[in-house]
Amino acid sequence: MAEETITETVPPPVRRGTGEATPGAAPPPVRPWPAPDLNGVDFDPVLRELMDEEPVTRIRLPNGEGWAWLVTRHDDVRTVANDPRFGRATVMDRPVTRLAPHFVPARGAVGLLDPPDHTRLPRTVASAFTARGVERVREKSRRMLDELVNELLQDGPPADLTAAVLGPFPTAVICELMGVPVADRHSMHVWTQLILSSSHGADVSERAKKDMGACFRDLVGRKEDGTGEDVTSLLGAAVGRGEITLEEAVGLAVLIQIGGEAVTHNSGQMFYVLLTRPGLAEQLRAEPALRPGAIDELLRWIPHRNAVGLTRIAREDVEIGDRRIRAGDAVYVSYLAANRDPGVFPDPDTIDFSRSPNPHVAFGFGPHYCLGGMLAKLESELLLDALLDRVPGLRLAVAPEEVPFREGALIRGPAALPVTW
Repeated sequence: MAEETITETVPPPVRRGTGEATPGAAPPPVRPWPAPDLNGVDFDPVLRELMDEEPVTRIRLPNGEGWAWLVTRHDDVRTVANDPRFGRATVMDRPVTRLAPHFVPARGAVGLLDPPDHTRLPRTVASAFTARGVERVREKSRRMLDELVNELLQDGPPADLTAAVLGPFPTAVICELMGVPVADRHSMHVWTQLILSSSHGADVSERAKKDMGACFRDLVGRKEDGTGEDVTSLLGAAVGRGEITLEEAVGLAVLIQIGGEAVTHNSGQMFYVLLTRPGLAEQLRAEPALRPGAIDELLRWIPHRNAVGLTRIAREDVEIGDRRIRAGDAVYVSYLAANRDPGVFPDPDTIDFSRSPNPHVAFGFGPHYCLGGMLAKLESELLLDALLDRVPGLRLAVAPEEVPFREGALIRGPAALPVTW
């Protein structure tokens, strides 16, 4: 559920879109969105105001230049995310307003490619993320998790659930799927945390991205004649066949690795919710059949990121809602807002494990739908089963307001989750 960080280029001059309302509607004001660190799982109050005021409005984020449209309604979000009239590749030509200082466009970055290039690259590793590919790592993932829970129980309470289980488990799983050697896994974890934070500054984050890229360049380069099923083997084979370049393979590997570790943040929020609402946890212990639906509902409900991710640029004039978006305008979609749309999710602020249907967009929508969504749900399923069943007395060791959350994080989640049992 993370998006790729990208390095800076000097943008050529380009006409800026002006944006306007359709006849009879005044253009909305440009609203500053400071996107500060938020406590716990509080929903961003600025985003809430923007949702209530306008389904299509205008914002200015802390970094970059100018303003951008913000789309919040569920159907409109899916339209923009899936409509070829909105593209990411042209972001390279615009110093757009953005959240983090180091999320600056670089030509060729995988997260900014549009079809057919964006379709071509993920196709090379798609087999690793199909139901069969994910099932391939299920049992090994379960064994790794069992070992972590065994250590948690042996060491006894109190414990930091993030450090003991929620951090090392997703790291081990994504590294296993990627084909990262055990000796490199700690470094991968450190680099990912630096990339996913803006609190260390752009230089530190970009250095971490370059170091991770260098590691993957070596791994992929050594597997060009390989036949393995892990991601770096698949990428190496595609490079060897001339289907993609080594640089494209490295960019995709970095993007997948970062996204894979975002499960740490999401699962931290899931368990924070369950441990601060013990009635929900007891419901899942008593009715295990609810757990698959509960995972989807928690994914819908948790505020998994700060502000918004990567922008799109309108390629031509498009009407969304009652707004006319001009060619050249920057447009953001808010998946968080879409997941709280009362027109699609009745009583959207309530966690309802029996909610059906549940067309949440926690993994995005359209061409940029998260490649690892199925893997993330598998990990959440294993974590719920292991911790609810094997640690039935699990509870917070501190007051909910004393749980520290990550500061300057692009993907929200607890920095530590002190528990006892």
